[in-house]
Amino acid sequence: MRWIVRAVVVVALVGLGWLIWSRLADEGGGGKTQRSPAAVSVAPVEQRSIAERRIFSGSLEASARFVVAPKVGGRVASLAVDLGDTVERGQVVATLDDAEFVQAVEAAKAELGVAEAQVAEARAEAQVAGKEQRRVSSLSNKGVLSASQRDQIEAEAAMADAAVRVARARVQAAQAALAAARVRLGYTQVTADWPEGEGEGTRVVADREVDAGETVAANAPLMTIVDLRPLTGVIYVTEADYARLRVDQDVTLRTDVWPGRTFTGRIARIAPVFREASRQARVELSVQNAEGALKPGMFVRATTTLDAVDDATVVPVSALAVRDGVEGVFVVDGEVAKGSEAAVKWQPVARGIVAEERVQLRDPLSGHVVTLGQQLVEDGSRVTIAALGAASVEEEAGERALDERAGEPR
Repeated sequence: MRWIVRAVVVVALVGLGWLIWSRLADEGGGGKTQRSPAAVSVAPVEQRSIAERRIFSGSLEASARFVVAPKVGGRVASLAVDLGDTVERGQVVATLDDAEFVQAVEAAKAELGVAEAQVAEARAEAQVAGKEQRRVSSLSNKGVLSASQRDQIEAEAAMADAAVRVARARVQAAQAALAAARVRLGYTQVTADWPEGEGEGTRVVADREVDAGETVAANAPLMTIVDLRPLTGVIYVTEADYARLRVDQDVTLRTDVWPGRTFTGRIARIAPVFREASRQARVELSVQNAEGALKPGMFVRATTTLDAVDDATVVPVSALAVRDGVEGVFVVDGEVAKGSEAAVKWQPVARGIVAEERVQLRDPLSGHVVTLGQQLVEDGSRVTIAALGAASVEEEAGERALDERAGEPR
């Protein structure tokens, strides 16, 4: 038992001695544990242009839409245009069977002839009544006829004059009926008469509702004609982007139908209200579509620049770090080369535009910044440059061009 106690005491003394020696060694080294420099990746601070762009999804609509409909009902005798055909303003696009309307015109002409004959008859009777009135007036002055006889003859003459006026009115009514019949006959030639001032060029048939031989009612749609130059692009924006858009702002559009191609446009109208359901506002774009490659209904992605700076201090977004609630970057203080050692210092920054994995710094800065390994360092830490990031896109392109000229493609 005594041997066991002695062994325990010896172990305790050895442990105590090791602890004392370790503390003395730490004090001899200044109380600091020596650590190897952290391996980090760095990238240069760039002076370049940067732009904040936003991409909105939307669709295209026709800038003008006109529905062709006949003003009278009837059977469609023929269609002059079909789906996809171009149409000029005033062009005849459909013809209705006009037999009934031709007959109506002939009937109106006959009515007019009867009315004109009645006018001639009334005038003849009025002339006879006038002569009789003058004869009776002469006899009355001589005392041959009584006053009552004279009054009767004068009344008959007045009635004859009134009959002439009635006959003339009937002629006017018959003329109006004939004109109306001719107008209705003209309605059998259905034309594309969109309002003046909405473009005088050609438009395109977008939809056809009937075929030749069908019977249609008055004002029933025959076809829809749209204007493809320009087109209207429709996008919806949130409250965050609404205040940063303005009328006449340039927009670039892309569509999957034409991969690799871009189309230009501008913001034409911005809605003054937001939709309650989505909290988004409608924005309309004017797209010239000079070549006619774009069509209504296509899905598009509209890109517009919200803000841009020509000469900005730019670093990779990955260089940003947060210490004690403050955003900043670690700037390399010393030689920058792969495998070299250097110190880093903490630099608070204020960010600006963020675009294409780059961020604008509002404060001036130069040199290189840590882009990977910030969690391993603090202000004043020693680091090892494990990787040196590429410079700017422009510098890479320049280096690639020089290498290709030297026969060493990258």
